[in-house]
Amino acid sequence: MSESGRDRLRELLDAVLDEDHVTLADMAGGAYSSPFHFSRRLRRDAGEPPVAMRRRVMLERAAWRIAQGSSVTDAAFEAGYESVEGFGRAYARAFGHPPSTPAVRQWLPAPNGIHFHPPTSLWVQSTEQAMNPITEHLVRHDLDDTRHLLDLAKGVPSEAYEATGLPSMQVLGFDGPDESLAQLLEHQVASKEIWLAAIEGADFPPAGERDPVSLLARHDEVAPRWLATVRDLDARGAWGDRLVDALCDPPESFVLGSVFAHVVTYAAARRQLVRHLLRLQGLAVDDGDPLTWLRRRSGEE
Repeated sequence: MSESGRDRLRELLDAVLDEDHVTLADMAGGAYSSPFHFSRRLRRDAGEPPVAMRRRVMLERAAWRIAQGSSVTDAAFEAGYESVEGFGRAYARAFGHPPSTPAVRQWLPAPNGIHFHPPTSLWVQSTEQAMNPITEHLVRHDLDDTRHLLDLAKGVPSEAYEATGLPSMQVLGFDGPDESLAQLLEHQVASKEIWLAAIEGADFPPAGERDPVSLLARHDEVAPRWLATVRDLDARGAWGDRLVDALCDPPESFVLGSVFAHVVTYAAARRQLVRHLLRLQGLAVDDGDPLTWLRRRSGEE
């Protein structure tokens, strides 16, 4: 059947953003298409999976609503979230700060320039430059995977959590031992806290509690700040800039791109060691594969 005279892409976008279309099947049905063909067409023409696009645009609308005076609770449920807590985590990951802080810029990085434009329509910004997708994937996978492992660690008895499971293991010389779940997960969170303090010119962060619940709270505080910092570096093309780290004794100079590479490299190593120790405790743990993570995040699973 010919689609002459029809804006088929616009019809597909309308199906993505319809208030009643929550799942991929809902969207595809609204566009009179199969989920497979619907997803493939959106990926081809808009460069973004439909579920991910809906999530992003709804967060943009929520940011606008909050800036207009809406409560976080109302914005959360209007965006399709089942709880304010879940909305708060998603918002913080996306914007780099909690929803209690109004967004300076209500558009999120997009591969296609398609954004929410108040009060109800879409806006296409054709000159937009999104963050490098490889960088975005590395950062988001690390943050999401770390949170997943911290959540699993809550099921480990405290004695086993602190016990030495990897004698003499030390992933990075100046961080100290990585012999237990407690040490590995603490280093996983603290590394971002310390590097952000160096980048922001703040004091060395005090050591916090390292039980899984406390580390999860620390992670949820530092993760959006780390994401926002990386996005800012990418947007400014500042990867080659140098950081003089006054937290070192004596102070040292680092290229910011190498700081990012340092963090994601050792974070990946520690996440896999955490998986090994969790399995020894009898927990079912996935492989932490970014391929699987991206499929799930994109709504393909």
